[in-house]
Amino acid sequence: MATIPHEMGHAAVAGDALAVVDTHGIVTGWSEGACLLTGFSAREVSGHPVSALVDGNAVAVWRSLRRGGGSVVAVRRQDGRRAQLALRVCPLHGAQGLRAGYVITAAPEDRDRTLGELAFRQAPLSMSVFDTEQRYLRVNDAACRAFGLQEAELRGRFFPETVENAEHSRGFLRHLRKVVETGRPVHYESWTNEPTGLRRHAWNSELWPLRDPSGQVLGVALAAFDSSEQHWARQRLAMLNEAAASIGTKLDVVHTARELAELVVPRLADFVSVDLLDSVVRGEEPTVGPVGADVELRRVAHHSRSAGVPEAAVDLGTADVYPPFSPPIRALATGRAVLTGTGAPDLDIWLALHGPRSAKLREGDGEHFSMMAVPLVARGTTLGVAVFVRALTAQSPDPFDQDDISLAEELASRAAVCVDNARRYTRERTTALALQRSLLPQAMEAQAAVEVASRYLPALSQAGVGGDWFDVIPLSGTRVALVVGDVAGHGIHASVTMGRLRTAVWTLADVDLPPDELLTHLDDLVSHLAADESTVAGGVGATCLYAVYDPVDRRCTLAAAGHPPPVVLFPDGTVEVVGMSAGPMLGVGGLPFEATEVALPEGSVLALYTDGLVEARDLDVDAGTATLCATLAAPATGLEDVCDTVLKALLPERPADDVALLLARTRALDTGQVAVWDLPADPAVVATARQNATEQLTRWGLDEAAFVTELVVSELVTNAIRYGGSPIQLRLIRDRTLICEVSDASSTTPHLRRARAYDEGGRGLLLVAQLTERWGTRPCGGGKIIWAEQTLPDH
Repeated sequence: MATIPHEMGHAAVAGDALAVVDTHGIVTGWSEGACLLTGFSAREVSGHPVSALVDGNAVAVWRSLRRGGGSVVAVRRQDGRRAQLALRVCPLHGAQGLRAGYVITAAPEDRDRTLGELAFRQAPLSMSVFDTEQRYLRVNDAACRAFGLQEAELRGRFFPETVENAEHSRGFLRHLRKVVETGRPVHYESWTNEPTGLRRHAWNSELWPLRDPSGQVLGVALAAFDSSEQHWARQRLAMLNEAAASIGTKLDVVHTARELAELVVPRLADFVSVDLLDSVVRGEEPTVGPVGADVELRRVAHHSRSAGVPEAAVDLGTADVYPPFSPPIRALATGRAVLTGTGAPDLDIWLALHGPRSAKLREGDGEHFSMMAVPLVARGTTLGVAVFVRALTAQSPDPFDQDDISLAEELASRAAVCVDNARRYTRERTTALALQRSLLPQAMEAQAAVEVASRYLPALSQAGVGGDWFDVIPLSGTRVALVVGDVAGHGIHASVTMGRLRTAVWTLADVDLPPDELLTHLDDLVSHLAADESTVAGGVGATCLYAVYDPVDRRCTLAAAGHPPPVVLFPDGTVEVVGMSAGPMLGVGGLPFEATEVALPEGSVLALYTDGLVEARDLDVDAGTATLCATLAAPATGLEDVCDTVLKALLPERPADDVALLLARTRALDTGQVAVWDLPADPAVVATARQNATEQLTRWGLDEAAFVTELVVSELVTNAIRYGGSPIQLRLIRDRTLICEVSDASSTTPHLRRARAYDEGGRGLLLVAQLTERWGTRPCGGGKIIWAEQTLPDH
């Protein structure tokens, strides 16, 4: 009689499903538990092959059961459904020890236990069980593969003995202990290498307590998920988001390149360099040159995780020539990223041919590295190349992969657009600045009325060059016009408008109009410009201050068109803001301008400026003007020093608006340099006028100029008597030139004409024009002044 093993008998007594089969696989016994589990009665299965109950390859199932002693088997139930049962098999032996058959059991508890065991072992997550002393109790297959060890080699070992001594390992140990101490689940994230490999991984670990029926903590279970892909995806997204805010903060090519380099080190690379075509750095259109030739690139930025950037073989601002087979030029030529690294033939040849780079490699003791050369392409145009280098070490063993290339290309693309914007801005700014400087006075014309010093500072903000200007215009009678203006807006359009207004002021000044009348004509011109350029956003607007100083009577006449008033430093050290009407801006039209006259003792300093000077450093106009007054009052050795002191006191390092400053120290003509005679409207007085002029020239020691002066005085006085009328005045001024002026009561302006052969008159002004350096007229009160200027000997 066959003997049933003790454990099988215990299972049967407990009501578990049990079947007995002979050596041929015929069912000879069928328990009540088997009936309940399958729905088949003992009568239905007894005497039939047990293989008839298997849903699948019965031979393979039987082989697996006999070899392992147990397996999960698909069994057909009586109702036609399919059931997965955890079966165990045990041989039966007869009296002589011969095999008599087999006992097959399917206890519910064993089945659940087997399925749970299979789930633990076959889980794709790395799963472990620790005791309360952080020693391994169980390790599943995924964890064994990660460690490169068998479960038996890990059981009973203290966790720190199986991992590297690093912060993430110590942090994991702290969390294991925290679960034991608190009895609560915890979450832990770490970034580390696999114990068996070089690739770095991000791990998301869930740790929870294991309790007995009484609630006591028996150990800690762990499930670790390799979240490297998700981690890198988050890192890439974060870097791209940061790039949108941190790259291109200034319209500066070099600054933008530096922002790219600083963003990616050390998160993506250990060293980054950015090289641009020279034409891009200058703000010009990119020019690469012929395909297949060497290319010169200029290093504009590099950055390293190591202090001092030891990897850099090219200094900042230095140009280097790259051969066509080098990775940077291959990327430049193809417009696609080039991935390479230590051992690549082209890379090794290039490095060997470049002495400084070879030396850097020798200093690195043959360190292996991975390299990406990524072109900077914007709007279809290649501007330069960014080179990313990652040192391959035990701590950072992963070379660049396709995800890294995609990220680098996206970052380079964003940086390239910002570089191109900065290049375009640089080009426009350079053009506008060159245009504006060409329109500003290059050298002050000689005049004796004032000593001048000036400064012009273009805006360094992204708004671009503005339309500020200043001028010193010599006028007749040794007078001088001082002009400061400001065109609204920035860029080339503002510079061009400034040039047109400056030319107009010179033209109107040549007519010798009073300041208020000159601004009226200038206002009309701006209105016409605004009408012609109605398509330009914002139209045309400008401010202007026009002042005329006369060194003979030492008075200054001023008028403003929406411009800040000038400041005067008097010889006694007092400083005042000239009280005058601000007037409407140019271009408003229909409103009058008012002239103001102030007395300026010799040695007074008149400061004219644009609003960018007094509105800098976030000051209001009043505070800025007060600072200007205080700075002017400070002791200084000369006007040039005063200019520098004023700019230093009022302007930040990078002014947001253009600034023009014009300082003029007044001079005065001595009374001995001016002679005046009032004349009646009598032709007989012409001879007296000639005699007075000749005698005065003798007193001045200018007898050589007597002949021409007599002719000029005779013609001008005769015209005044014949066409002008009383009051008539003759004035001689001796300065750098000899000036003869005759005023009369008529406002009619004389002009040259060609006299016919038999005409008795009409040749006077023509004769004056031929004998003198220049001549002209200007309004004066209700009449006019006709003047002529001669060059003196040795002048």
